[in-house]
Amino acid sequence: MSHPHVEQMVGQSPGGAAHVEPGRATRDASAGDAAGPLGLVLSGGGARAAYQVGVLRGLTRWLPDLSFDVVTGVSAGAINAIYLAARTGPLARDVEGLKEVWRRLSLEDVVRVDAASLWRSVARWGARLVSGGGRLAPPVHGLVDTAPLRRLLERVIPEDDRGEIAGLQDNVMRGRPGAAAVSTLDYSTGQTVTWVAGVGAASWRRPLRRSAPARLTIDHVLASAALPILFPAVQLAGHWHGDGGIRQSAPLSPALHLGARRILAISTRSARSLDAPDPPQAAGYPPPAQILGQVIDAAFLDVVDEDALHLERSNDFLRGLPAGQRHGYQPIDLAVIRPSQDLGRIAALYEPRLPRAFRFLTRGLGTRGASNADFLSLLMFVPDYAEHLIALGEADAEARLEDVARMVGGLRDKEEAIHVDAIN
Repeated sequence: MSHPHVEQMVGQSPGGAAHVEPGRATRDASAGDAAGPLGLVLSGGGARAAYQVGVLRGLTRWLPDLSFDVVTGVSAGAINAIYLAARTGPLARDVEGLKEVWRRLSLEDVVRVDAASLWRSVARWGARLVSGGGRLAPPVHGLVDTAPLRRLLERVIPEDDRGEIAGLQDNVMRGRPGAAAVSTLDYSTGQTVTWVAGVGAASWRRPLRRSAPARLTIDHVLASAALPILFPAVQLAGHWHGDGGIRQSAPLSPALHLGARRILAISTRSARSLDAPDPPQAAGYPPPAQILGQVIDAAFLDVVDEDALHLERSNDFLRGLPAGQRHGYQPIDLAVIRPSQDLGRIAALYEPRLPRAFRFLTRGLGTRGASNADFLSLLMFVPDYAEHLIALGEADAEARLEDVARMVGGLRDKEEAIHVDAIN
């Protein structure tokens, strides 16, 4: 067995643990069997990350005691992860606060979208491209200015007087959660770096990925969410860093390294049948937006499914061995919740609600010539789109409720849930 997850499965999970097939129900686990630290893994996807809030909201409605021992996130998932890790709970209340952030979020809260700012950026990039790399070439960082996003983060996950995310280190010291982490890509070395806040947390170094202890700041979160080319990179420890989802080949790995033996992962890519061919997404030659959408899927979204498949195979291998031959390794409980609908196609419905100047530029990339708006969905910071995704996440969570409840326990009965809803 050669997959890297095997080296993380050692000796911290009880022998009775069973695994959850990605996107499927637990075969033989029960609340009594589920044990060991519980991890939350939030993937990237830009504006798609509103879906994660809906999933958590749907789960906490029925699982009132749900809490996580390890919280990890990448890209926009890093924002959600650190928001939750820095709060004092209960989780249901913190998720409601996060929902309000997304419900009010507009593109203007993330990037500058006034016509003058956008055209200046286009002009600088154009001048750079035709300069031949000469000394007079204007410096360029990102296609858009993310100063509004920094101001937003300063409001929702403020730093304390030490320059750290307020409340996060105190929570980690109390073990609620025991560890929190965000991942970035070091553009200088090509390594994926997972920045970890945790007392006595494990460290690791693997080919092209490593951990680093850190007092997490807004810069760490901004770097993790810095979409390549679109958003400017952020300097951390002397190197420039960007979106951690670009090269994160094992997105479940940080949670496993940090001790999680049960994992809830929330993906922002819909489940598609591998047997049925996808319908054509564009007529004729694919526009740039269509190509960018495929690149985004491959770089940011496909890896969760691939990593879950590897973990499932490792689990099956271990479960087939007698206990005495496992050498301390144990299967990992895993539940992956993903959208039941294509979030890119949903984004296309809300494209007319983007600011006019920004819409004009994106249409130049061919967003209107593709039936799937995967690229555009990253930047669809529109309140109505967020509301749609949150509602979808809640519905998908309820559809998978029994699977998750068998892993974490604490399922609330229907009458109690109705009573709580009436109070709220």
